[in-house]
Parts: sequence; C-alpha cells; structure tokens
Amino acid sequence: MASRAPASALVTIGGGSGLSVLLRGLKRWVGGPIGDLTAVVTVSDDGGSSGRLRREFGILPPGDIRSCIVALADDEDLLARLFEYRFDEGEGLSGHSFGNLFLTALAGITGDFYQAILTAEAVLSVRGRILPATLSDLRLHARGLSGRTYEGESAVGGSGEPLQEILLEPEAPPAFGPAVEAIRQADLVILGPGSLYTSVIANLLIPDIGAAVMQSRGRVVLPLNLMTQPGETDGMDAVDHLDAVERYLGAGSVDVVVVNTAELPAKRLPAYREEGSQPVVVDQAAMRQRGVEVVGDDLLAEGMLIRHDRFKLARAILSILQTETEEEPAAVTTD
Repeated sequence: MASRAPASALVTIGGGSGLSVLLRGLKRWVGGPIGDLTAVVTVSDDGGSSGRLRREFGILPPGDIRSCIVALADDEDLLARLFEYRFDEGEGLSGHSFGNLFLTALAGITGDFYQAILTAEAVLSVRGRILPATLSDLRLHARGLSGRTYEGESAVGGSGEPLQEILLEPEAPPAFGPAVEAIRQADLVILGPGSLYTSVIANLLIPDIGAAVMQSRGRVVLPLNLMTQPGETDGMDAVDHLDAVERYLGAGSVDVVVVNTAELPAKRLPAYREEGSQPVVVDQAAMRQRGVEVVGDDLLAEGMLIRHDRFKLARAILSILQTETEEEPAAVTTD
C-alpha cells in the first residue's frame, strides 16, 4: 500500500472576503494533507469600522484579520457568528463588528495587537494561524495612468483607472518575522484570491514579504478572481493580473495559475455589469506561453453571487501539491 506523503505547509497571502472563502475550504484538510495552514493578512485597510478604530485607537485595522479568524474557526456557530455581528445602531457603535471591538479591547489590555490575535484564535479554536504582514502603521498610495495620485486603500481601490504604480508609506516597513518565516518554509504560497492591488500586492510591497515569496521552497500559486473589481481592475484579463503581480515580484515568480472553467450563469451577469464588473477573461494558451502551469476546474459556487465555492477552490489548490499517493485525501471535518 502506498504511504502518504508528509503533511504540507500552506501559506495564503491577502485579505478580504476572497481569502476568507479559501480558508474556509482549506481548514477541513488541516490534520490531513495540510499540516500547517497560515494566513498572512494585509493591514492597510482605512475604511469602515477598521478605519475608524485605526484612527481612534492607533491599532492595526482589525477587519481582515477578524474575518480570517472566523473563517478558520473550528466551529462557525455561535461564537463565530458573534465575532461577525455588526451593530446597526447605537451612538459610536453603529457600523462596528463585535470582533473588531473585541480585538481592539484585547490590544488595549495587553498592549500587543498580535497577542490579541492569539487570544481570539484560542477563543474560537482556530485551525491554523493568522499573521499580520507587518505590525507597522502603513498607508497605501497609487499613481494612475492619468498621473493622478490616490492616498489610502479606499481611494486606491476606487481609482477607476489603470494603476501605474503602487507604493507604501513608509516605503519599506519591517515585515512581521513569523510571517516571513512561514512563507519561506511553505510548500505552497497562495496569492489571494481577493482584491488584486489592495489585498494581494499591498502585502508584496513589504520588502521582506516579497523577498520571502521569491525565496520560498514551495510553488507560488495565483488563484484568479472570477470578476473584475470596479475601480481597481477594470478591463483587466488574466494575463493583466499575472503581469501586475510579477511587476512587483519579478518575471517568472508565479508558478501556477488557478482558473475557473465553468460557464458563468448569464442571468447573474447583468447586475454585475451595472456595477462595472465583468468576467475576467482567461486565455489559457497565453498563460502557458508565459511559462506558468494552468490548473482549470469548475470553481463556481451556487447562489446569486458570482464567487468561488470554498470546497472546489480548496480541492484545486490541494491538487497542486505533489503527493506520493493516488488516494483521494480524506477530509478531517465536514462543514
């Protein structure tokens, strides 16, 4: 009987809802083919509840980190739902999520934002690790094709024009050491899915994070978004997404691109077009000419929203891992 390969270490890099979907799919394999699952999360958010808490309390924006903690929670029932609960009224409370306030309070008590993350992970019995890309207070800036400049993640994400340059302030913030080490030791480094510039590339701009990706012993994987993001990736096809990542990591830095091959339901598209969002056009031959492996499968979730199915996407990622067995890996949990 063939022996199973050693469990692999996976690192995801990004933020926002796309990364949470992937983590929800991957966590059920932790303890099986996945020995260690780590999310390296962006901390440049300056909008909504996170932006308000960042400005008022001088902490790292907690929103993306909270979402990843909930995504990796062993039981996404009452406690996880509590962390996601958002107040819709109350002076000073409206718009805040309980999880954001919880992390803010813990950071105030301990004086250490990472200790707040560790405590929240313990409370929700997280199956993996969540690591901020940096503990520094940073801002995202961009320059568009028109020459106009944009300051702050919200402005960059809503620029509405091709972006020529993305910058951080400060220019070279120190990366969080455990995040750098996790990336270097990973068997797979997964960039996204999620907002291309404000979630993925924002992390790669941190010098030691970008260097760690290039130095990693594992393969670098780019799961392509299903739709363009209005204001951020208007008109960009699959090759454009790859070009944007490799502009900051270097040519040939991405080994595998994961693409959806299922037809997007026509009845769902008009609502997206009204918001300025279009399907990301994928020319697999053009991608292969760039020297990247293309892994294509049906990745589409059911429902009215066009988004990745967490389990389909997780299986596509796991298919990239080199194993010594042809057996179908057994999931550790079922959600």
